[in-house]
Amino acid sequence: MLIRLYNDNPSQKHIRQIVDILDSGGVIIYPTDTVYAMGCDINATRSIEKIARYKGLNPKNPDLSLIFHDMSQLSEYTIIRDNTLFKLLKRNLPGPFTFIVQANNQIPKLFKNKKKTVGIRIPDNKIVLELVRELGRPIITTSIHDPDEVLEYSTDPELIHEKFSDFADVVIDGGFGNNEASTIVDCTGEEPEIIRQGLGILEL
Repeated sequence: MLIRLYNDNPSQKHIRQIVDILDSGGVIIYPTDTVYAMGCDINATRSIEKIARYKGLNPKNPDLSLIFHDMSQLSEYTIIRDNTLFKLLKRNLPGPFTFIVQANNQIPKLFKNKKKTVGIRIPDNKIVLELVRELGRPIITTSIHDPDEVLEYSTDPELIHEKFSDFADVVIDGGFGNNEASTIVDCTGEEPEIIRQGLGILEL
């Protein structure tokens, strides 16, 4: 299924329809402020494993990030004790960043492992933020951008739909995406460390 949504004013009827799919364990492909991504509800264990297998990751301990609606939702799953870190996140989010931070005990419970860190995203994209807000829980996220693929697969939603129609329950057409991924910042050490420079320019 391909659903067209507009970032400046996403249809609430379609948002609700997609959230119902997420709620029932479906896999969706959606736009972010960087490349298109695939994901599912944080509680959808089978779909998390399906996505992990597709990405060639360990299904029992997948290295996947979470999309949150806002900073207050973030506090339910992470430990942000340091005021400096809080200010860093506040300055740069929503935006094209993945921050690696300390996870609280909710993350190991969900993934049934001893995961102590988690990648977090609050993209500057109303479509995916509305989905997370309406769902009431974070969604798992991983980029579908693959440097071995033809570039259009990561930017043109119609081509993405052709490629993933058998894999995803719904592909959201939010217009052409970027072809540059998020900047990854590791915040688990004494100083923030940029692991991958992507679209986001970190404001310290």
